[in-house]
Amino acid sequence: MLFTAKTQLDIPLVWQKRLRSLLSFLLSIIFTLVVSSQTISFAAKNTEILWDTYGIPHIYGNNAQGAFRAFGWAQMQSHGNLLLRLYGQARGRAAEYWGEEYLDSDKWVLTMGVPKRAKTWYQAQSPAFQSYITAFVAGINAYAKKHPDLIDPEVKVVLPVTPEDVLSHLQRVLLFTFIVDPERVADITPKESAPGSNGWAIAPKRSASGKAMLLANPHLPWGDLFLWYEAQITAPGIDAYGSTLVGIPVLAIAFNDNLGWTHTVNTHDGWDAYELKLQNEGYLLDGKVRPWETANFSLKVKQKNGSLREQIFTVKSSVHGPIVNTKEGKAIALCVVGQNSSGVLEQWWDMARSTNLTQFQKALQRLQLPMFTVMYADREGHIMHLFNGLVPVRQQGDFTYWQGIIPGDTSKTLWTEIHPYQDLPKVIDPASGWLQNANDPPWTTTFPTAIKAEDYPSYMAPRGPMDFRAQSSAKMLAEDESITFEEMIAYKHSTQMELAQRILDDLIPAAQKQGDELARRAADVLAGWDRQANANSKGAVLFNFWAENLDLDRAFSIPWQEKSPLTTPDGLADPESAVRALSAVAAKVEKTYGTLDVAWGEVFRLKYGSLDLPANGGEDRQGIFRVLNFAPTGDGRFQAVAGDSYVAAVEFSQPVKAKALTSYGNATQPNSSHVGDQLQLFARQQLRPVWRTRQEITAHLEERIVL
Repeated sequence: MLFTAKTQLDIPLVWQKRLRSLLSFLLSIIFTLVVSSQTISFAAKNTEILWDTYGIPHIYGNNAQGAFRAFGWAQMQSHGNLLLRLYGQARGRAAEYWGEEYLDSDKWVLTMGVPKRAKTWYQAQSPAFQSYITAFVAGINAYAKKHPDLIDPEVKVVLPVTPEDVLSHLQRVLLFTFIVDPERVADITPKESAPGSNGWAIAPKRSASGKAMLLANPHLPWGDLFLWYEAQITAPGIDAYGSTLVGIPVLAIAFNDNLGWTHTVNTHDGWDAYELKLQNEGYLLDGKVRPWETANFSLKVKQKNGSLREQIFTVKSSVHGPIVNTKEGKAIALCVVGQNSSGVLEQWWDMARSTNLTQFQKALQRLQLPMFTVMYADREGHIMHLFNGLVPVRQQGDFTYWQGIIPGDTSKTLWTEIHPYQDLPKVIDPASGWLQNANDPPWTTTFPTAIKAEDYPSYMAPRGPMDFRAQSSAKMLAEDESITFEEMIAYKHSTQMELAQRILDDLIPAAQKQGDELARRAADVLAGWDRQANANSKGAVLFNFWAENLDLDRAFSIPWQEKSPLTTPDGLADPESAVRALSAVAAKVEKTYGTLDVAWGEVFRLKYGSLDLPANGGEDRQGIFRVLNFAPTGDGRFQAVAGDSYVAAVEFSQPVKAKALTSYGNATQPNSSHVGDQLQLFARQQLRPVWRTRQEITAHLEERIVL
């Protein structure tokens, strides 16, 4: 509107001022929109990485390929040396690159057929996903070309990286580390499980806000191929935040505005060891001699003087799988699920792109992910626990039977089919309003029981004692009918020793009554202890060392009972020997540390990079929800080497509320300031806010890269 001098004279002065103010306001909005449109237009033509002050890359891709390329670049900037070393190992050429110490690793990779299968897997990708993997690799190689001075010269031999390297690494991680690894093959009975995790899903009926919540909390070693990498991926059709293992080009644990999921290692049996009878240069199957399939590999081993020693490595295979051990006229063949699961990455990608439970389940139904529990929550209030995995259809035997060595001379034991999605244990929206998994079988995911073991084949998952960490997990959820977001985070950091809760009430009076002077003093320390493993907890060290040698299968007068899963086992079976053991441990503790009530954090430490902090948390055997695994440092102290590694707490409110932590920081490159920069928060039992909007990220911006 235009105002003439005459019209201005006709309008009262106060209204003239108001109109001028309104006009100025409208012009400022127009100016802002013009600038914003130019910014948006610029962003749309370029892929950006916005690095926040914790070294988290927030990737804005102009298309999917741009996002994958940026993710490859980002992983190199944060973990370049580690990534290249892992890819070199996945090729089966690590001994050629770095020497004799990698020879066993190469033999394992080649025995399992990893590099050859990677080529098949790449060809099996959809054209779109082939281009995504290729873009991820292009980002890796582009970073290495631009920043050669930031890459360790020792690992440059792996360059250039290829798409097949990514798929070899994926196999090595999922199939030949998590499902089965050389250590478990070497000592087949009993089968030890892979590293563990906690996962929670809380429905609106048990949430104080009336919104579903999710807790992601994997426990893995703090290094090597187990290292988590936190990131946000935004591109057309996706805006997901989460974490993945270094070298994997998609998020493995993630959430978006509508839904989220986490994984735990489930009680899944995805490998079997078959004992074959050798005869006439072959093996017996159904009364007939079968010939071996044989593959020869030229293995090169780098010597200390830099020269290469070459040797021929031969792998024999039966219809069951490759031979991993031969002795006394018999051979052990290994059969592993997932060798046709070429679509793992695309399934994870589509899980992160899903906007509701129907879409999410459609991605899950492909069954490309060979193992892991899926714990899920969403904006609509749904929660789900899926015992995910490739479970062989077996003709005989229960779970325990398949943990041992299986007769391989008959085809009756050789499985060829996998259970479809609808056969897997699953619960959606249980009456309880909560779900948990702490690496326990699916039968104890919630109470009242929502997944009944008798409805499934006896080989699907074990039926047995619910361990103390799982009991602690379930009790925290069951006992709180209205859980706030802050309470969920506080529960996540619980260091209470459930084992101590169950046994100290018997041990302390027995020691005070039957024990010697040292045992009585130890009992006094335990009586005053808070039964937690916080840094300042006094008595935790004494109890921990006493409990280390406790045979949990025989320690209790009342064993674990399926009908009382959260209150059994209970009672001290042999108080007299328990008191003698307490006296002996007390003598060692006093001699080593000068006092019986040494604080937990003085003995158990958080060491990473240049940091050395008092620890809190401990072994899951003691029933601690906040898991930390320690290794001795030789001075009576212990250093955290595994356990709580990535945490994400999410509430599906509008907007989504989220906090997270990557315990050891989001980088390992020597030049990075983010090596260990989150460990102080870890020591204080705190999570950081998750910045997801561009405005939040810009307010905490450390670096911007345009690709």
